[in-house]
Amino acid sequence: MLRKAFSASRYLVIIAALSLFVAATLLMVYAAIDTVEVSIGAFAHGISSKGAKELALEFIELTDLFLIATVLYIIAMGLYELFIDKDVPTPEWLHITDLDDLKKKLIGVLVVVMAVLFVEQLFGANGEAGILYSGAAIGVVIAALTWFLGSIRNTSAN
Repeated sequence: MLRKAFSASRYLVIIAALSLFVAATLLMVYAAIDTVEVSIGAFAHGISSKGAKELALEFIELTDLFLIATVLYIIAMGLYELFIDKDVPTPEWLHITDLDDLKKKLIGVLVVVMAVLFVEQLFGANGEAGILYSGAAIGVVIAALTWFLGSIRNTSAN
């Protein structure tokens, strides 16, 4: 009886997978609409180097939104594949066989998101000294994530 209940409870993960999929879809649509709006408004204020810098910053922010949506999508697909249907058709690079695979994919995309966030801050810094601390903090987090990935590989190799 208890065994059947626990076996069936794995389907509760579909709530998380579906919620993350909806969040990823909404964020992608939002970012796509925002891309159209930014593109249309790009020439409304005339062409200038300041305008180009602001436009570049807006597109970096949009890249960040798309990357976060991608992270949500990868986690949704990974959870679904791990708990519900291991044969869901996905590209080869997206096959998730265990929780460590999901962690690796998530960490890889998070590193890229942090790099984009730093570039976004760098563009908007305007000579502020805090950018050095922000870059150092992001570097420490990336180093820690790299160490964590290495420890996952070493553990799974043994």
